[in-house]
Amino acid sequence: MLSSIFERFIEASPVTVMLRATLERIFSAEKLDELFEATRDKQYTQELLFSTVVGIMSLVVCNIRPSISAAYKAFSKQIGVSRVAFYSKINGIEPQVSQALVRYSSKELAPIIEELGGKEPPILPGYRVKIIDGNNLAATEHRLSVLRDVSGGPLPGKSLVVLDPILMLAIDQFPCEDAYTQERALFSQVLQTVEKNDVWVGDRNFCTCMFLVEIAKSEAYFVIRQHASMPYEELGELKEIGDSPTGKAFEQDVMIEYEGESIKSRRVIVRLNEPTRDGDTEVAVFCNLRQEDASGIVISNVYLKRWSVEGLFQVVSDTLECEIKTLGYPRAALFSFCMALVAYNILSVIKSALRSVHGQGKIDAGISNYYLVEEIQSTYTGMMIAIPDVEWQFVSHLNLTAFTELLKQWAAQVDLKRFASSPKARKKPQPQRKKEPNRPHVSTARLLADKQRSRKHSRLEQQTSKLVETPLPQGLQT
Repeated sequence: MLSSIFERFIEASPVTVMLRATLERIFSAEKLDELFEATRDKQYTQELLFSTVVGIMSLVVCNIRPSISAAYKAFSKQIGVSRVAFYSKINGIEPQVSQALVRYSSKELAPIIEELGGKEPPILPGYRVKIIDGNNLAATEHRLSVLRDVSGGPLPGKSLVVLDPILMLAIDQFPCEDAYTQERALFSQVLQTVEKNDVWVGDRNFCTCMFLVEIAKSEAYFVIRQHASMPYEELGELKEIGDSPTGKAFEQDVMIEYEGESIKSRRVIVRLNEPTRDGDTEVAVFCNLRQEDASGIVISNVYLKRWSVEGLFQVVSDTLECEIKTLGYPRAALFSFCMALVAYNILSVIKSALRSVHGQGKIDAGISNYYLVEEIQSTYTGMMIAIPDVEWQFVSHLNLTAFTELLKQWAAQVDLKRFASSPKARKKPQPQRKKEPNRPHVSTARLLADKQRSRKHSRLEQQTSKLVETPLPQGLQT
């Protein structure tokens, strides 16, 4: 039986309640600390638990707290260590621990989304599509001593992110502390995760003979955009196969070789109706899917799904706080990025619950991630003061079906109009501005007053013109 205060928050902000319940279910302190102990190498626990760090950082990446410092001040008693010790813990979190956190979140949340029935429509039935892309973390502030006399922007690292476009979950992340490292140096780690019947979708940076051949050797498949330097042998002529949504499609058989291993592939080309933002007039992709399982048109449509990972990066960059400029140490920056991926995964659960109740079309077409997160930011702190932790513990004891039914009940109370996205109007072209060197500033009030006087003068001229043009009555004419 929920308390009356709990019920009021369900009525006023069900989205925030859904977030907190999901956090309670998958991020118990015991599970997180076990994860840390299982994946750590050198870092160890003294007083500050890994679960405490995750709890504090989740508030920061969701912008519930404006900074790490503000979050530390708010929870210093619960943290129980000095500010220096807290930052030292964050700065030392090893990359494999951050990676394991992302994997753990997707593993725990995937059954919830499947039970909710809020998955995206299948792209290739019988296969699991995985979209991979790289992300470079933005430059940080020059706070570290080694950065203070450096003029260049300090880059704290990069990573490869894998998205499941059906569940809309970040299912894996491959972190790298050295921002100058080529993405291709991480391919060997990616290949260790390739499973049978996977379909890996990626841009031209992933188009190497080694990567494609090794994927095929694992009985998996690829839809990878062709790189200009990629060597291949043509086995047939380029043939037209029809029209895709973006242009006319062509196909040919090719052979790709790496260290004595050869695989037969298909090369699908789409000659675009409109050039890409980079000015490309055609897009070519390599694919080893069988013709009977995926036509060239289907392959071109699968590649178009690659842009969903760009949407992920936009959400974690613009809506969440994935790049905290005060975190100069690479491990701390990578950890905060992984925490943002975890927050994105939880947001996907909320949207899946909404989708299962309100329908696919309404959620995909009109719900704004920005407004969802803004609602959570404005409500979460007050809700946690009003509802103590002990009242949330019942969530972790529910079975999967009971928990998803509870999410659906709360989702049914969400007013979608509050979170409707606002389509951006087309920007008007900027007028040519007059440059006046002797007038660097203007008074806005005076310009507005001048405009108003000009309008009044124009209206008076129009009225005078009408009086002059209006003929006199016949009896008054001379």
